[in-house]
Amino acid sequence: MALVEPSPAQVIVVGFVGGFANPNDPKHPEVLFAAYLREHYGANVHAEVFSNHDGKGALRYVTRLLDTNQDGVLSGEEKKNARIIIYGHSWGASETAAFARQLGLSAIPVLLTVQLDIVGKFRQKAIRIPPNVENAINFYQSEGFLQGRPEIFASDASRTEIIGNLQLSYRRKRVNCDNYPWFARTFNKPHHEIENDPNVWGQVALLIDAEISGAYSADKGPSRIRRLTEDIATGR
Repeated sequence: MALVEPSPAQVIVVGFVGGFANPNDPKHPEVLFAAYLREHYGANVHAEVFSNHDGKGALRYVTRLLDTNQDGVLSGEEKKNARIIIYGHSWGASETAAFARQLGLSAIPVLLTVQLDIVGKFRQKAIRIPPNVENAINFYQSEGFLQGRPEIFASDASRTEIIGNLQLSYRRKRVNCDNYPWFARTFNKPHHEIENDPNVWGQVALLIDAEISGAYSADKGPSRIRRLTEDIATGR
């Protein structure tokens, strides 16, 4: 399924790495994916990756980009015009929901959250998607020592579309995880296989592209994203 041409709008994409991974380390797929988005969409997309312990840094990044008149205060119009996508793996997936919730406290909307193999962090509501999020999707696996949470749900189903909880299996499929040490590859491999699976990132790219292009199409919104997700789930 080919990606459509980039739209002329600016979108902010925030990624969170898992564990104690370095958000500047190009060995991690989250970092490589942000680089892909910047290259593919050019000036139409701002994409940056953060540690899952650096929600404050991510908030400063988003606030600076939304503050178009640079007066240090986000107006109602600047918040309304926000087009934000958040993704993350493991603890980064937990931070994805937490960061979306933090944005919601300031009445900043989020187009899409993508969570890969959620491992919840202490005191974070990792599987509860706040009502400022329009669409949300969860990819998970149920093998190995660390297993992702199998279901996310909307705090307000009238405002948030849960477009899928998609389970993947790596029992008969092997994904290269040489970007992790021997210990992680041996005892926690499925958790890192889903993170390194190029098919997963291809699906995420399609979802993000649908969000970016859909805002300028008559065929847009949750129904458009849900149809795409159904195609992904059935392999079409």
